[in-house]
Amino acid sequence: MTPLLLAAVPVVLPFACFLLLGVVWPLRHTGRPAALLSSLVAVVSFLAALFAWEGAPGAGEPALTLTQAWLVHEGVPLAEVGLRLDAVSASMLVVVTFVAACVQVYSLGYMADEPRPALGRYYAWHSLFVVAMSGLVLAPNLLQLLAAWELVGLCSYLLIGYYWTRPSAGKAAVKAVWVTRFADIGLMSGVVLLYAQTGSFDWSAEASPWVAALLFCGVMGKSAQVPLHVWLPDAMEGPTPVSALLHAATMVAAGVYLVVRAWPIFAAAPDVLLVMAWVGGVTAVVAAVTATVQTDIKKVLAYSTCSQLGYMVAGLGSGEMLGGYFHLTTHAFFKALLFLAAGSIIHAVHSNELKDMGGLWSRTRFTGALFILGSLALAGLPGLAGFFSKDLILEELFHAGLYGPLALCLVAAALTPFYMARVVCMAFFGRPSPGAEHAHESPSVMLAPMMLLAVPAVVAGYGGYTFALSLGLDYHFALTPVGIAATALGLGGIAVGVARYGFGRLEGIDLPGVARFVRSGPMDAAWTAGWRSVFLPVAGVVGWVDRYVVDGLVNLFGWGALVLGDGLRGLQTGRVRDYLYAVAVGAVVLAAWGVVGGAS
Repeated sequence: MTPLLLAAVPVVLPFACFLLLGVVWPLRHTGRPAALLSSLVAVVSFLAALFAWEGAPGAGEPALTLTQAWLVHEGVPLAEVGLRLDAVSASMLVVVTFVAACVQVYSLGYMADEPRPALGRYYAWHSLFVVAMSGLVLAPNLLQLLAAWELVGLCSYLLIGYYWTRPSAGKAAVKAVWVTRFADIGLMSGVVLLYAQTGSFDWSAEASPWVAALLFCGVMGKSAQVPLHVWLPDAMEGPTPVSALLHAATMVAAGVYLVVRAWPIFAAAPDVLLVMAWVGGVTAVVAAVTATVQTDIKKVLAYSTCSQLGYMVAGLGSGEMLGGYFHLTTHAFFKALLFLAAGSIIHAVHSNELKDMGGLWSRTRFTGALFILGSLALAGLPGLAGFFSKDLILEELFHAGLYGPLALCLVAAALTPFYMARVVCMAFFGRPSPGAEHAHESPSVMLAPMMLLAVPAVVAGYGGYTFALSLGLDYHFALTPVGIAATALGLGGIAVGVARYGFGRLEGIDLPGVARFVRSGPMDAAWTAGWRSVFLPVAGVVGWVDRYVVDGLVNLFGWGALVLGDGLRGLQTGRVRDYLYAVAVGAVVLAAWGVVGGAS
């Protein structure tokens, strides 16, 4: 098979699986067989993506495309739909399918106790999610990406609200939809403006900076940038494997991938890039500070994802594409590992709360070792994947002269290892809580995917040169003052976290006022206030105009037609004599008009 046909497998095969699980009633209700089928399809999709990546065009070579004209008018298509395979899409496709395959296999153990119909539904939505994200990654233009983007949003809504009997899960799913749809107003406007300016939806079209600014609005929602990050922590209401899928390589990655894919449009808008750098830096710090006081292990990781997405956006805002995209790929591996390891802990103690854990190291050594490894990679410990990609972003910010965003990212570099050391100490060491006394290690079907993810969490950073070469970019990794400072801050964060939560020292670093402020949800409160004081009044005005002006004009014409009809109805008597009189009167009037007209 050609690389392009291999790349089509992660779209076609999971879609066929989704149709089977959705339409064939007995298969959907089998539970375990449906799960095995979907997992097998996910593994095959990853293998196909891997072979497609090996055969993908390199830097400077034309992309492989398979497209079909769409909405043809007078021989001219509005756009094209199909597949585009190049170094950017091929690498992202491998990341998406690998994480999705690991999550689906892991779910065989984590979701084993789910009712059979619910399990079939869960895997059907998983398959559709792979279709949506693969279609987004391989999109040949912005119009198809927009369609796949919305399908990703639908799948996230279904999976976040999987436990639909819980009111909190339903609210979280709706919140994710509304916040991201609010941001997507900008994305859709940007796509329309691009076509209006260029007559094309192409990635490399020469457009005004307004197009980049509008597209970035969609990025802020999907990739959870401040202040549109409020949906992401609530998305933890879904099953833990769903959290791994959303936070590692699918939904939240879509925004950053959009910037990379449409890089010519963004690179031509330096003012937009500057805004991106600052928004990313602020997001990195705000989310990291919030993570330091969370008591739910999944919410710690959720805010960690927000912070790392801020890193990526800040890196792209420097005007260099490599650091942000490289960190997107490495982060996918160790963040998926962390979420699955957290799921293993939750599976052992039946609670998300850190207070219900403690002393788990002696009972869950494999999970503990893998969680610690992922934490060190996230913290950017030298030699692990996160070290290389994080330091590359810091160097790009430094060389671009963006010292403000750089300082913010350095603060986040110190806070990240601190809050991860806090989680490790509270969950795996110290005195066991009553709920952790009977904890046990997870089954091998859950451990195996975690071990597979641990490999790239360690070694992926060493592929930076090859990664950059495939994109036609320069990569020179060296120890610099900025990198050394970041490493020192990271090691200091680990030391402070261990001293405080491992040995009970440095109690003064707990700032109760800050903790109370963060836990009170100030950003959610601000959005609620804005909703009540701005959005609802504006909606009321729009509703009044719609009912009484727009509908009023329509109703006025309808009323006029009825009145006129009633008047004309009186002329239709049905008597021939009346009609003859009317004809005679008409003839007289016309004759008189002719005489008067002739005389004048």
